[in-house]
Amino acid sequence: MRGHLERTFRRYGLPDAFLVDNGSPWGDGPAQSWTGLGVWLLKLGIDVIHSRPYHPQTRGKNERFHRTLKAEVLAMRAFHTLDDVQAAFDRWRSLYNHERPHDALGQDVPANRYRPSRRSMPDKLPQPEYGPGEIVRAVGTAKAYVSFKGRLWHVGQAFFGERVALRPLDVDGRYGIFFGSRQISSFDLREPRNDVR
Repeated sequence: MRGHLERTFRRYGLPDAFLVDNGSPWGDGPAQSWTGLGVWLLKLGIDVIHSRPYHPQTRGKNERFHRTLKAEVLAMRAFHTLDDVQAAFDRWRSLYNHERPHDALGQDVPANRYRPSRRSMPDKLPQPEYGPGEIVRAVGTAKAYVSFKGRLWHVGQAFFGERVALRPLDVDGRYGIFFGSRQISSFDLREPRNDVR
């Protein structure tokens, strides 16, 4: 998937954010909401917004789009080759974006509202930067934890080997774990000790 996204970003530029569900390739449910793909997007400055678990209505526009696609392109049709399927998708995409008026757009067509991104795909993948006074830790490469105040705090396997910043939150003893500007986890020093093996 990353290769397809990279080609798309090189052609159209970088989006500001992705609204995603919590399944593959975006996560593995509420317990593991970050994947390598999500970390790659964060490095590109693309925010990854996870929908609430088990609430597909959060992504209602996406679900509605897929329902229309299935009804108008895939229902009651048999395709013999992938080229046949791609040709059907291409015809429908042109109709959907350039000819059919949409209620949500005041009867305008999506192509009239589209604006290319001003942010281009970089040649080299950026790494998160942290300020000089920040508490920066490298996530382990065998276990996804960082060490702070004599204890280990879970980060998530997607961040193996990455550098993160620990920043105090609004309550004494609570810290956020940040990858660049994005908070990816938190911990509370007041929690009972739970040693990691």
